[in-house]
Amino acid sequence: MAEEPGNEKVCFGVQGSSGVQKVFALGTKRQKMAEVTSVRTEHKFDENSLHEYLKKNLPGFPKGQGCLSVSQYSEGQSNPTFYLCKNGKEFVLRKKPPGKLLRGAHQVQREFRALWALHSVSFPVPKPYIYCEDQSVIGTEFYIMEHVTGDIFRTPSLPNKTSDERKAIYNAMITTLARLHSVDWRNLGLADFGRQTDYLRRQVSTWGKQYKAAETQKINAMEKLLVWLQNNIPPLNMQDTVLVHGDFRLDNVVIHPTKLCVVAVLDWELSTLGDPILDLAYFCLPYHVPKELKDVLPFIAQGESNPGIPSEREAVSTYCRQRGLDMASVLKHWNFYLALSFFRIASIAQGVYARSLQGNASAKNASTFKHVVEPLAEIGLKLALQDGDPPLTNSSLSSALSGSSIFELSAKAETLYKKMKAFMEKQIYPAEEEYYQHMTNPSVQWTVPPFLEDLKKKAQSAGLWNLFLPGESGLSQLDYAPLAELTGRCSFAPEVFNCSAPDTGNMEVLHLYGTEEQKKQWLEPLLSGEIRSAFCMTEPDVASSDATNMECEIKREGNELVINGTKWWSSGAGDPRCKVAIVMGCNKADNLPKHKRHSMVIVPMDTPGVTKIRSLTVFGYNDAPHGHFEIAFENVRVPVANLILGEGRGFEIAQGRLGPGRLHHCMRAIGAAERALELLVQRSLFRVAFGKRLAEKGMVQEQIALSRIEIEQARLLVFKAAHTLDHHGNKAARKEIAMAKIAVPRMACRVIDRAIQVHGGMGVCQDTPLAYAYAGARSLRIADGPDEVHLEAVAKQELKGALKARM
Repeated sequence: MAEEPGNEKVCFGVQGSSGVQKVFALGTKRQKMAEVTSVRTEHKFDENSLHEYLKKNLPGFPKGQGCLSVSQYSEGQSNPTFYLCKNGKEFVLRKKPPGKLLRGAHQVQREFRALWALHSVSFPVPKPYIYCEDQSVIGTEFYIMEHVTGDIFRTPSLPNKTSDERKAIYNAMITTLARLHSVDWRNLGLADFGRQTDYLRRQVSTWGKQYKAAETQKINAMEKLLVWLQNNIPPLNMQDTVLVHGDFRLDNVVIHPTKLCVVAVLDWELSTLGDPILDLAYFCLPYHVPKELKDVLPFIAQGESNPGIPSEREAVSTYCRQRGLDMASVLKHWNFYLALSFFRIASIAQGVYARSLQGNASAKNASTFKHVVEPLAEIGLKLALQDGDPPLTNSSLSSALSGSSIFELSAKAETLYKKMKAFMEKQIYPAEEEYYQHMTNPSVQWTVPPFLEDLKKKAQSAGLWNLFLPGESGLSQLDYAPLAELTGRCSFAPEVFNCSAPDTGNMEVLHLYGTEEQKKQWLEPLLSGEIRSAFCMTEPDVASSDATNMECEIKREGNELVINGTKWWSSGAGDPRCKVAIVMGCNKADNLPKHKRHSMVIVPMDTPGVTKIRSLTVFGYNDAPHGHFEIAFENVRVPVANLILGEGRGFEIAQGRLGPGRLHHCMRAIGAAERALELLVQRSLFRVAFGKRLAEKGMVQEQIALSRIEIEQARLLVFKAAHTLDHHGNKAARKEIAMAKIAVPRMACRVIDRAIQVHGGMGVCQDTPLAYAYAGARSLRIADGPDEVHLEAVAKQELKGALKARM
C-alpha cells in the first residue's frame, strides 16, 4: 500500500524480511511501507567484518550467537545511514559514501564529535557510541550511535496532522533550534570546531567552490546569485558565533509520536561554529519554495500553508523571543540569509546530481536533482534583489486564532491583524525590557518612557490607531476582539495603539454622549493621543459595586457644578499627560429615584480642589507612570457645560460605557493568557528536573492541555458576546458580557498561575512578565464589577427566562 505523503513512520526497531521492512502506524491498523530497505549495491560492505568489529569494540553489543541484520535507510542524500539489529539490540551506523568525494565533504568524524558534545548536556541527539577511522573494517570511516524511536516527517505542510499537532511540532523545532544556538560551545570543548569569525564570507566561498566542483553545466542564475552574495555580506559586527547545525529542517529531526517534542536532531555533517541566523533562514526555506518542486524536494517544499503552521514571521518572532534577540536586528539582512540558504541548497542539489553520475549517491532519486538547481537559484536571486521590508510570509487570521472561523470577521480585520501582529513583533516585544526597566526605576518611573511616543507615531502612521472605536475604525466589536487580544500580550501595547483603558471608555462616552464643544475640547486630543484621561467612579468608603451607595456629591449652583467627595482606583491619573477626568457623582436630594440621581461630569485635572492623595499598588505594583490614584475633590467647581448628556443620566452612560469596556478587558486578558501559555510551554521544553524535561512529565502536560482548552473556551465566549453586542446591542448582550467578565479573568488567573508554577522562582520575580500579568488578571476579577455581581446578574437573567417560559 502506498504511503501517505508527509506522514511517514520511521521503521525504527521493527525487524522485517531481507527486503523492504514494514511497520504499523500508531493508532491505526493500516500497514505502511517503512523507510528501511536492503543495502543498495553501490553501498554494500563486508557485514561480517563489521560484526566482528562491533563485538570487540561496541559496549552493549550482543557477543553471543545470532546474525547481524543490516538495512539501509532510503532517505538522505549525503552520508549513507544503516539500521543494525542483533538479538533485538538496535543501533545506527553512519559512514562516508564510497568513491571520489568533494574536498571537505562527508566528515563523519565531525558529526560524531558534535553528537558527543551535545549529548553530554542532554541536548536531543542520538547517543554516540564509537567512531572508527580504520577504513579496513568496511572501506570507509564510520560511527555507531543510538537508535532513537520516533516519527520523521518529509513534507513541511504536515498534511495528515491536526492544526494543534502542526503547531506543536513547529514550535518544538523552533524551540530546539533556539536551544542549540544557546549552547555554551566553549565549555563543551568546541572552540576549535570552526573558525570563530567571518563565517558568512567563508560560507559564500565554500559553497561557491562546492558548486564549481560539482558543476555539470553553466547556470546563469547561480552565477549572478554568487556574485550578489559576495558583494552583500553583512558586516562582522552583525554576525554572532554559536554552534550551528547547518541543515536544520523538518526531516532531520525525530518527533516523539505522542508528546510531539523533538527527541533527536539528526545529520550533523554541516555543523560548525557560525552565524545562527543562517540556520534560522535555512529552516524558513519551505515558506519560499513553491509546490511545483515538492516532487523532487518534498522535505523543503511546503506546498501549502495548513492551519496550525506558524507563518515565517511568527517562527522568526518565536525564535527571537526565546533567545532574547531584537527581531528588527535579526531581519536587517534577512534577504541575504535567505539568498545564501537558497544558493547552498542549490549547490547541495548540484552535488547530489554529480554523485548520481559517478554512481555513489546515497539516494535512488539523486538524478532528478538536476532539475531543481536552476529554479532554486532563481528564487534565491529574486529574494536577494527584493527591495523594501524583509521578505517574510504571514499566516492568515483564521489559522492563527483557533475557532475564529465560526464567526465572520471582515477582510479589514484580517488585514489589520496581520499588520498589528507584525508591528508587535518588530516594535513592541523588542521594547519590553527597556519599558520595564523604566517603570521600575524610582527616579524616572512617573515619567513617560522616551520611546513610547515614537512607537505611537509609528502605529498611527501604520493605520493601527483607535481600533476600539467603531465610529473611528469601521470595525465591529467582533473584528476588534482578535486585535485587542494581540495587545493584551504586552502591558503597554494597548497605549501604543491608543486603545488602552480608561481612555477607550472615556472616548466612547464622549463619542456617544458628548456635545460638539466637549468633543472638540477633549475627544479630539484623546483620539490623536495628545493627552490622557482618568475615570473616577469607585470610592473607598462604600461598596462601589452598587453604585447607588455612591457618596461623592455633584450639586448645581447657578451655572456651576460643585463636586465634593473622594474617589480611588482612578486609573491613569498618575500619567503626566493626564489632563482630564470623567467623574461620576450623585445628587443627594431625597425626592429623586435612586437610578436618576447620578451624573457624569468632565473635570480638568488642573481644576482647583482636585488633589491626588496617593498612588495605590496592585500586589505591590504601582503601574507607573499610569497609576491608580486616590483623589480628593474639595469644592471643585466646573461649568454646567461640562455635564455629559444631562443631570441624572449617569447610570445610562455607565451602561453604555461599561459594556464594551468590560469586553475589551476580557479580550486583552486572553492575550495575556496566550503569552503565559507560550512561556509555560517554552520553559517545560528547556527545563530538566530529576533527569527529565518538564514537558515529559504528566502533570505538566495536563497543565498545558487544560490551559489550551480553557483559553479556547474563553475566546469563544468573548466572540459570542462581541457578536451579540454587534447585532443586538448592549442590553441584549448583557448576559454574555457578564459571563465573559466572570470566566475570562478566572481563566487567565489559572493559566498564568500554572506558568508561574512551572517557572518556579523565576515566575514570581521580574525576569518574566508572569507576576505582573497575574496581578493584572487577579485585579480584573474586581475591576468593572466583582465576580459576585456578574454571577448574580447571570443567575437573575436565567431565572427570569425560566419564569417567562412557564407563563
